[in-house]
Amino acid sequence: MKQETTKRVVITGMGVITPVGKQLDEFWKNLQQGYCGIAPIEGITEEMTVKVAGQVKAFNGTDHGLAAGDIRRSDRYCQFAVAAAIEAMERSGLEAGRNIDPERLGVYIGSGIGGMTTFVEQTRTLLEEGAKRISPLFIPMMISNIASGNVAIRFNAQGPSLAAVSACATSTNTAGEAFRAIKHGYADAIITGGSEAAVHALAIGGFANSKALSTSEDATHASIPFSKDRNGFVIAEGAGILIFEELEHALARGAEIIAEVVGYGNTCDAYHYTAPRPDAGPASRAIRQALSEADYKPTEALYVNAHGTSTPLNDKTETLALKLALGEETARNASISSTKSMTGHLLGAAGAVELIASALALHDGVIPPTIGLEEADPECDLDYTPNVARERRVEVAISNSLGFGGHNACVALRRYEK
Repeated sequence: MKQETTKRVVITGMGVITPVGKQLDEFWKNLQQGYCGIAPIEGITEEMTVKVAGQVKAFNGTDHGLAAGDIRRSDRYCQFAVAAAIEAMERSGLEAGRNIDPERLGVYIGSGIGGMTTFVEQTRTLLEEGAKRISPLFIPMMISNIASGNVAIRFNAQGPSLAAVSACATSTNTAGEAFRAIKHGYADAIITGGSEAAVHALAIGGFANSKALSTSEDATHASIPFSKDRNGFVIAEGAGILIFEELEHALARGAEIIAEVVGYGNTCDAYHYTAPRPDAGPASRAIRQALSEADYKPTEALYVNAHGTSTPLNDKTETLALKLALGEETARNASISSTKSMTGHLLGAAGAVELIASALALHDGVIPPTIGLEEADPECDLDYTPNVARERRVEVAISNSLGFGGHNACVALRRYEK
């Protein structure tokens, strides 16, 4: 039987559009400073019980390299994805046809919801004006895979392409599958991540009526993961895009390497459509799978970017999952934080944005904080890096995502050593 030779995978570029920064350097600076990007909701006139969100303020696609025609033909979520991909590709230095074969460049970008604004606008057109007035661009603007397709068009990426849809685990799954595709030789580089723009009255109403969203009117005390008085997540929007590249390909062109991608876990609770499995078994297995593939040793310093949604069930279940996966002592020695305390919950884009934060924490030796953590839930008793960033050199970082439908995903990174 032929022995398979696997490839090493590294990160060579990243880009973001988020409530705490519309460019990578600004994003990382604000996370380290504990800046809260959550604020009173703007642009929604309906009377809502939910008052705050993580919105991307003053976003203008032309400032990020998008043409006016592309903006007219794109939902907001797709504009975010292309803008973040432009930054990531510029930082990576990759260019199809110049230093990578277009057939070896792929795109794996997902969205949990897709073009919600477009969907609602065209539904209104149907009800008020009739089917003949529906835009011919309705479908290509609304579907959840179109961000992946449009990014591929932008960068002539003719290699493997897909778009995962797994709720809050979406872009952790796209990143994990991109890692596997390069590791097993199907591509030399993949543009991966996720994008979401669902801060809309319809989405907020749906989440709020299912009792998932925070009802706090204090923007600084709404997304408070692991806190005793947390009462729901804060919906947010944005995009995170990473460039995964085969190590030898990156070295051959002299690319800067930010971190190495070393593991991926993917399981399902098979329990309930919104609530996590109380025993945390499948979630812990996803973490163990990623760390096992990463060849992680308990003696190595570990950073965990937790899913940390600020919901009563998620935070205590994720704490249990970490203890089961790592063992009690190792879990207590890990540095953990939820950057959702600052960004809010970007739904399908959350995993990619948080993987970017994990890569930067590894690269710079800084653990971003969990802000707003004044009194922890007794069932959340690990080190969540409360309120203030901490300098710590860690060898391995993992990013967890736990989505509706029971989707659990975890990607492991390792600090790159030449």
